[in-house]
Amino acid sequence: MWYQRLSKYLIKEGYKNDLVCPCMCIKKSYTRFVMIIVYVDDMNLIGTSEELSKIAKYLKREFEVKDLGKTKLCLSLKLKHKTNGILVHQSAYIDRWLICFNMDKTHPLSTPMVVRSLNPQKDLFHPKKPNKEIFDPKVPQLNAIRALMYLTQRTRSDIAFAINLLACCSFEPT
Repeated sequence: MWYQRLSKYLIKEGYKNDLVCPCMCIKKSYTRFVMIIVYVDDMNLIGTSEELSKIAKYLKREFEVKDLGKTKLCLSLKLKHKTNGILVHQSAYIDRWLICFNMDKTHPLSTPMVVRSLNPQKDLFHPKKPNKEIFDPKVPQLNAIRALMYLTQRTRSDIAFAINLLACCSFEPT
């Protein structure tokens, strides 16, 4: 009901709901634009400074609004505002999972995976062979792969190939 009320109020001011993502309302012209992204009872406003001040005043007429300034954290994404743009990262998310999997004391590498051998007999990434011991089911490999897949969809596309390869061998990890 809250979203319907907000949406109707914004449509009166000329905003349009995005067809693909209905939690986003957009108003644009040749020189100005504003996007309002709604998440439960929070809003992120993105746009030209003139339009941002207009919409802030408009929203304050109808709703009790608290301006928290520039967004610093949104859905586990950290945003650092810089003069030449915005840096988006998930270092807190990564640190939390490293601690969870007892990997917080490990040393970082420059590549997301070991180099693969062209010889199928020596390749580390292969299906389980007979009599090969699999990892203890108490070790949460699938949870680690899920956590890493979340990263690949947001900020770390550079590890996508390695994580997808691990996911292929996750049924019986050796």
